[in-house]
Amino acid sequence: MSRARSEITTPDILPEERSTEASLRPSRLDEFVGQAKVKENLQIAIDAARGRGEQLDHALFFGPPGLGKTTLAILLAKEMGVNIRTSSGPVLERPGDLVGLLTGLKRGDILFIDEIHRMRPVLEEFLYPAMEDWRVDVRVSDGPHAETIPMALEPFTLIGATTRYGLLTPPMRARFGMVERLNFYPPEDLAQIVTRSAGILSVDADAGGAEEIAKRSRGTPRVANRLLRRVRDYAAVRADGRVDRETARQALARLDVDEFGLDDMDARLLKTIIEKFEGGPVGLGTLAVAVGEDAGTLEEVYEPYLIQQGFLQRTPRGRIATSTAYRHFGFVAPKGQDSLFGQ
Repeated sequence: MSRARSEITTPDILPEERSTEASLRPSRLDEFVGQAKVKENLQIAIDAARGRGEQLDHALFFGPPGLGKTTLAILLAKEMGVNIRTSSGPVLERPGDLVGLLTGLKRGDILFIDEIHRMRPVLEEFLYPAMEDWRVDVRVSDGPHAETIPMALEPFTLIGATTRYGLLTPPMRARFGMVERLNFYPPEDLAQIVTRSAGILSVDADAGGAEEIAKRSRGTPRVANRLLRRVRDYAAVRADGRVDRETARQALARLDVDEFGLDDMDARLLKTIIEKFEGGPVGLGTLAVAVGEDAGTLEEVYEPYLIQQGFLQRTPRGRIATSTAYRHFGFVAPKGQDSLFGQ
């Protein structure tokens, strides 16, 4: 692939590209900080596809939100010099929606589907021949004598992104040649991201300020950039405009973001388990009602980080607050609290 075009052809479906966040995205794969193994695998795939003059193999990115799945899809299009069209699982309702996207692709172009696990089963089945044989079967009539005609497609690359890998059907997972998991970022990588973003936003941030923001960013670049913008505002109004370690601490304390990156909802979730349910186990649905939050949001946004940091455990009987959570909030953990895991 050598076409020098990588514009987003459906910007209305990707509104964040018109926001400040878009300006913070790297413009080349080698500018993407972190996820070293994923980057290396993708670079090998890019070089191989270029050498053969072919499109990239279909790719699936999975992991918690905010880790760069959309950014990597955009960067792959730029590296290959092709267009990228974007959509998401909930937006696609019927096969006709996919036909419009697929027939608009030129050879080697990328179709990016976010939240692909939320795509309807009938649409998954519609995608199978498109991914394998570069064709779609279009229905031209209804009823007992319904007819379909095959429509040829240009070879393309489908990139799917999901926070719920286990919800994808096995036939769909099997059709992706590249499957890459994105993990939470260590503080040192996030500090690099904060420093780079500060430069783009013309924020005077020193190493201490960047490190303080990074360690409270839940291992997530999107959170790091959001916190940087809020600290920038605080520094402009309450400090001298410079983001150093102490200014960052003061700003993040006002935002209820503690030294582990736990925010108000994290605290409410863990304290609810401890105070109302005696540390658990408690079911996800019950917990969601108790804290007034959607169960899917708890499971996809809050729980992964809390589990990784050792504050929460999932068990067959429900969620359990660990002894680490008890200590963090000044409670005395019942004896053997963590041993409940796996019961």
